[in-house]
Amino acid sequence: MIINKALSVYFAYPLYSIYEWIERQVTQHDVAMVFFAGHGINAPDGRYYFVPSNFKAKRLKRTALPYYEIRDTITALAGKVLFFIDTCHSGNIMGTQRGVADIDQIANDLSSAENGIVVFTAATGKQTSQESWRWQNGAFTEALIEGLGGQADYTKDGAITINELDLYLSERVKVLTNGSQTPTTSKPDTVPDFPIVLK
Repeated sequence: MIINKALSVYFAYPLYSIYEWIERQVTQHDVAMVFFAGHGINAPDGRYYFVPSNFKAKRLKRTALPYYEIRDTITALAGKVLFFIDTCHSGNIMGTQRGVADIDQIANDLSSAENGIVVFTAATGKQTSQESWRWQNGAFTEALIEGLGGQADYTKDGAITINELDLYLSERVKVLTNGSQTPTTSKPDTVPDFPIVLK
């Protein structure tokens, strides 16, 4: 039986309490689905930070999430992990360009973890993630909601697998962005295709 535990994070809560919560909740029998949407930037020291909507440039370390903390938390989880990240390859949030955050490298780093993390990214490292008022979010997030809601069930068997979701995201995001955004998926060879949604 696959158990999905949802976590909706708003950064008003202390980050360490969120880390502790997810680590306590996920067992070896679970599939943790972790989702981040926002901006990704490189700080002046070259470190990647995930930037939520309430980010403050002058309080980077208190209002943004460094990659190493994301990595350490996700790789420590006991069960299988699906990590979805809807951020641009870089951000100009701090007022000036601070370098390119290589989302491809992050995806490869996480997918090589021992616990077998499957990483879905909104775009390649050379693309930006597109948003629209029509969707009220990013194209990748829109496609993900649609896919998990049932549209990725290509075989019509009541189950959506990793490979089916991967295919749906790839095709749907291209349609939504007129071919200008290409989602990527990094799946370790040790992780077989398995259902992540059962209806």
